[in-house]
Amino acid sequence: MKIHLAVCNVKSRKVLRRVNRRCMLGMLVLATLCSCQHPLQARLKQYPPAQVQGIVWQLDEQTLHPMGNWERLGARELLIQWTAVDGISYLPGAEGPTAAHLPDWKRIAAEPWADKVIVGLAGKFDETAARANAAALIEESRKLAALPTPLHVAGWFFPLEVDSSWSDAARLGPLLAALPRPLWISVYDSANVGADTLSQWLASWLPPDVGIFFQDGVGIHAREASVARHYADVLAARFGKQRVRIIAEAFRPRQGGGFRPVAAAELRPQLAAYDGFSVYLFDGPHYLNRDLVNELAGPENAKENGGS
Repeated sequence: MKIHLAVCNVKSRKVLRRVNRRCMLGMLVLATLCSCQHPLQARLKQYPPAQVQGIVWQLDEQTLHPMGNWERLGARELLIQWTAVDGISYLPGAEGPTAAHLPDWKRIAAEPWADKVIVGLAGKFDETAARANAAALIEESRKLAALPTPLHVAGWFFPLEVDSSWSDAARLGPLLAALPRPLWISVYDSANVGADTLSQWLASWLPPDVGIFFQDGVGIHAREASVARHYADVLAARFGKQRVRIIAEAFRPRQGGGFRPVAAAELRPQLAAYDGFSVYLFDGPHYLNRDLVNELAGPENAKENGGS
């Protein structure tokens, strides 16, 4: 019995030494891993948690009921691209055809990310057709703007996108007088004519009381965020910063065609480049799900913005 116990004690001491060595090795490996951050985490920590003023909603049949936690990013304003598209209205009481199913406008008005709403008016999916029918879209938009909604309306958006490739865009200027104010349009630069040329062209015809949403073009790889920031700076110098806001594209080309949601590591530096400007993400319902928003916002913002 004593011999057996002695053997056991010797074996126990050997096992204990092996366990201790394994524990020490494990602790060293853990310490090494902790000191070497994953490249993605390191990139995210280079930038502050994402913050924006608003979210864009390109209303379509797939996003009739937008649900999100975009307030975690600071969003308190909703820009609705349109409330009628291709002659189909999504507002009750509108003239002409109404969509078979309508958004729950009362619920949307109560969302924290829709404290204020810039209401998009009448548009078309096809840009060429929209430009050819600008006058008719203005008239349709004028009637839509007169309809009551439960939304907290902070302005209006005419969804006919403009850039310098539109040779007779100047005819839009006088037509915009029929729409209520505050009024906004969106602008992009498909030909890459440059910030100065684009600014001069806009100044030649845009009414002085119409605001500009500049589409950054980063999502389609038209330019880097730093170049988009230069555009915004030039536009702000020409028109005043209060008239210029940035639409940050929250998507990227998908291999094989189409688009995918932006990754947090891609979007954070994009937004950091626009610091000081009012930024709206395009678009919430299609590209910014709850998990991505939580990753962008970071745990440090959970309490302030009601996230989880």
